[in-house]
Amino acid sequence: MRRTHTIPPRGPAFLDHDSVEYRRRWINVGDNRYNGAFFYSKEIVKNIIPNVKTDRPWITVNVPGIGCNRAIVFVHNNLHPENYEWLRMYEDLILVCGVPSTVDKVSHLGTAVYLPLSVDVEDVSAYCVHTKTKGTAYVGRKAKRSGISFPAGTDYLENLPRTKLLKAMAQYKKIYAVGRTAIEARILGCEVLPYDPRYPDPSVWEIIDNKDAAAILQEILDHIDGRESE
Repeated sequence: MRRTHTIPPRGPAFLDHDSVEYRRRWINVGDNRYNGAFFYSKEIVKNIIPNVKTDRPWITVNVPGIGCNRAIVFVHNNLHPENYEWLRMYEDLILVCGVPSTVDKVSHLGTAVYLPLSVDVEDVSAYCVHTKTKGTAYVGRKAKRSGISFPAGTDYLENLPRTKLLKAMAQYKKIYAVGRTAIEARILGCEVLPYDPRYPDPSVWEIIDNKDAAAILQEILDHIDGRESE
């Protein structure tokens, strides 16, 4: 049975990267703490939530067992969406997916919608350089390249805090990346190369700013909740 009560939201999001519940887990995962979900949550709180009008609570990170009814939940794990099965206990959820194929995989948990992945374009652009001095690099977590062979001479930029990562990425002409990392690489003037068989065409990673994504999400929420934007 699903829970029928709603936990009152606190702060700009009911549960985000700064929440005590998340930080307890985050501090214990070593280098893996610098993952895409963590940095995306920071931008969601900074650039998306303030630009969306809704009375729904927000959940921008995944902490199994910590949720509430009517929440807007950002689904970050497209490879293992089953990690969100615990949300079955809640009602009237909106699940925001950054990859179209994930929408069907989590639609049984609530109203699943597709919102293109976005980044803080202005922030990333600040790391651009005039001359690139390095060749090709893979950017991502080590686990994600398991079993994949990259050409000789490929560098590996892994487990870096975001500021150090963007500075390092900007030096390369070509980047193996997917998702928001691929979008950031494009902004930095890098050629994005495919490596994940799920995403053979790098052009799917369109450059979209967080604030533009907020406007798209506003339209989606207005449609779901039967309201028009003010």
